[in-house]
Amino acid sequence: MSRRVHCVHDQTETDGLDFIPWPGELGKQVFSSIGKPAWARWLAHQTMLINENRLSPLDPKHRAFLEGEMRKYLFERQTDRPMGYVPESEG
Repeated sequence: MSRRVHCVHDQTETDGLDFIPWPGELGKQVFSSIGKPAWARWLAHQTMLINENRLSPLDPKHRAFLEGEMRKYLFERQTDRPMGYVPESEG
C-alpha cells in the first residue's frame, strides 16, 4: 500500500513520494506534503527551466535557483516561464 499525503499543491489526498527528493528541510517538506502527480509536473517544469536557461544541476548557483523555483512552484503556485519560451505544441 502506498503512502498517502494531503498534497498542498493540488489540495487533494493522493499518493505520496517514495523517498525524500531533495536534500535538507525543503526535501522533507516536499516528502511530507506533495503528492506524486504534483511532483511529476514539477519535474517537467524543472526540465524546461534547465533547458531554456541552460542550467547545470551541478553548479551551486543553478541548484539554488532551482530550489527557489521549486519552492515557488510547489508551495506558492507560481509558474513563471522563461522569457521567449514557446511550448512545442505552439511552435
